[in-house]
Amino acid sequence: MGEGDTEIPVVRADPPRATGAETRRRRAVVAALMLAMGLAALDSTIVSTAVPQIVGDLGGFSVFSWLFSGYLLAVTVTLPVYGKLSDTFGRKPVLVAGAAVFLLGSLLCATAWNMAALIAFRVVQGLGGGALQGTVQTLAADLYPLEERPKIQAKLSTVWATSAIAGPALGGVLAAYADWRWIFLINLPVGALALWLIARHLHEPQRAPLTRRPRIDWAGALAVFACGGVLLTALVQGGVAWDWLSAPSIALFGTGLVLVAVVVAVERRAAEPIIPGWVWRRRTIAAVNLALGALGLLMVAPTVFLPTYAQAVLGLAPVAAGFVLSVWTLSWPVSAALSQHVYRRIGFRNTAMLGIGTASLLLLAFPFLPYPGEPWQPALLMLLLGGALGLFQLPLIIGVQSSVGWAERGTATASVLFCRQTGQTMGAALFGAVANGVLAARLGGAGDLDAVTRALDAGAPAGQLRHAVADAVHAVYLGAACAAALAFLVLLFVAPRRFPVLTDPTD
Repeated sequence: MGEGDTEIPVVRADPPRATGAETRRRRAVVAALMLAMGLAALDSTIVSTAVPQIVGDLGGFSVFSWLFSGYLLAVTVTLPVYGKLSDTFGRKPVLVAGAAVFLLGSLLCATAWNMAALIAFRVVQGLGGGALQGTVQTLAADLYPLEERPKIQAKLSTVWATSAIAGPALGGVLAAYADWRWIFLINLPVGALALWLIARHLHEPQRAPLTRRPRIDWAGALAVFACGGVLLTALVQGGVAWDWLSAPSIALFGTGLVLVAVVVAVERRAAEPIIPGWVWRRRTIAAVNLALGALGLLMVAPTVFLPTYAQAVLGLAPVAAGFVLSVWTLSWPVSAALSQHVYRRIGFRNTAMLGIGTASLLLLAFPFLPYPGEPWQPALLMLLLGGALGLFQLPLIIGVQSSVGWAERGTATASVLFCRQTGQTMGAALFGAVANGVLAARLGGAGDLDAVTRALDAGAPAGQLRHAVADAVHAVYLGAACAAALAFLVLLFVAPRRFPVLTDPTD
């Protein structure tokens, strides 16, 4: 490591270098982790293209968005719980249990008889998905020493990239030529193989026996789950199912604030809290949490609004519009894999600042693209943006994981992922309100992005509507550029110049 990352040479949390047999075992475990991560990654994309078939079979069009919102809520609010459990009982039992719950949820989804049942079973899937996402990322740091972690993290990034491209296509094929239920049944053989590899090849090192029986903070877990569920529901449904200033919205936000106070009170009294105070007292972790929360916020601009822009403004077909977005999944993992050559020279913080500073300029450039422009122009920006964000995100995750020992790594990793997920939820609500506000102003009345898109598809006069969509998406990208600038300022003023890195034997 370079000088930028050797501030605190404490006890080493890194595993020793592997022998030949150990290397083969690790490869089998990495394959299992990639399969497990693939389950979670595909699940967020494969369902979307089958929605028409699902609604046609089960009905429930007015609530189908909860197929995604319910899953997202369950994943997000369980991340800190699973992080603490993996630090207490080990990664393997948590990962096995989470995968089993996810597969049970998949099987139940395939047997759903109406939309309410399918939504409930998607929540069960999400309860397992939280364990998959957090524990896989934590195990990646457990298995490899610091200098090798970019390789495994790049492989996991590739899984997400591949899923972003293959998921919608696979979902469409299964829904069109088989049955939408196969979207969930296909998880079963993949998950069974991952579970077999984990059970056979994942052997965690022996730790010193606990001097006392672990005390699980069930009250804290329940409070976190309730608080996160209420607040995320308010953010997901606000401006969609009801107005932001309506009674349901005010009631949910008010209840959420009360539950925040309950969480703080419960966690202060807990012997082993689910969300320990050190997560926010340590500058490194607190800064990364805030920075990756801003990353989740800004990612909403391309992932949610760019496809609509490509179809409504550029006039592209859905497949071509998806390609404009998907190019960033090509550059992101490549940039992440190469980031180690940068942070070894200039440190974790400076590498991340370089990435997010570049990203802010690229986001800021989007509103200055010519109207209507050519498809290669936003595609080029997305390709560069993926490279910039790969340079930003991975050094921060590796930096946090390397600043803590084994007994804290699950909690630290989960806190980072929780903040990123929460940022995405907040971004969807915030930027949705921004886009709809711009549309209403440009069109001289009430309107929203979905209604305008449907009007264009139905053959409505295109000129004014297309300009309105372009202005709305431009405003969202300006907001995303502000989020990137906020992340830059957090790293500049909150993060330590040198991340503490544990560099010696066992935890």
